[in-house]
Amino acid sequence: MIEVEHLTKKYGDVTAVSDLSFTIEPGQIYGFLGPNGAGKSTTMNIMTGCLSATEGHVRIDGHDIFEEPDQAKRLIGYLPEQPPLYLNETPLEYLRFVGEAKGLKGPALTEQVEAVLRQTGTEGVKNRRIAALSKGYKQRVGIAQALLGDPQTIILDEPTVGLDPLQIIEIRDLIKELGKTHTVLFSSHILSEVQTICGQILILSKGRLVAFDTPENLEKRMSAHEILLTADAPQDQVVEILVETDGISPLDLSEKEPGITQARIGVEDGDLYGASRRLFFAFARKNVALLELGLRRANLEDIFIELTEKEAQSHDGHPEA
Repeated sequence: MIEVEHLTKKYGDVTAVSDLSFTIEPGQIYGFLGPNGAGKSTTMNIMTGCLSATEGHVRIDGHDIFEEPDQAKRLIGYLPEQPPLYLNETPLEYLRFVGEAKGLKGPALTEQVEAVLRQTGTEGVKNRRIAALSKGYKQRVGIAQALLGDPQTIILDEPTVGLDPLQIIEIRDLIKELGKTHTVLFSSHILSEVQTICGQILILSKGRLVAFDTPENLEKRMSAHEILLTADAPQDQVVEILVETDGISPLDLSEKEPGITQARIGVEDGDLYGASRRLFFAFARKNVALLELGLRRANLEDIFIELTEKEAQSHDGHPEA
């Protein structure tokens, strides 16, 4: 378990992290989201003991990262955004060096190095110079060093940044596998990646925690629940039908071609199926064909934009009306 309590980090007059509190429970994969400059990397660096805090505490399984760094750091593995690799060494040489730095020796060192090579799929390149490896394999070696010492929690800062689509899928699958045996916290700019992998999502904006919940619960909190329809009728006739239908709010209408109108409709009570049913029969009563009728629920991108923009406007002293 990781407990972050009232964490604050200031650089002069600039506050990078502001009164941040959350708890990471064992056995889950957590996604850390936020715009550039939101404080994600700063928070991760403090959680792993690489950076001091201005105020607050971080406890790893009860051990304060600042007061008991040796005990706390044994429980976490960390991959920073720039993997700390020695390019002139092979993965085998590098991992043995890291293992020794973590206090491993003898058969235990050999066993763990071979285990993390297998776990990260880097056995086949263990004797090649790291400088000659692809970006994807370098990331795998970086994750392998984080796994040495058998930490309870793995913290990964942007593990898929700069990778091609195939490499991203491979690292994503690796993170899923790690989540079966470790608690994983990772940051990413790829929203679909976080939504696919994570059971819990933390969203930061301006150094503040603006959301911490499951993807499903975050979707339920958002207002972006809409109905999209295309009707075989001119725009003025579609407007008449919509005005007569209870519980909806037309958001946008356009006549894409003569006599064919597309509409985006908000649902006042959140009951998308009930509103769709009312719309279907309203158009049927007027003998107007619905060529398309679909639902649009909030996705993680909608959630991310809405929460971070609200926080930014509030932080700047211009809250939404």
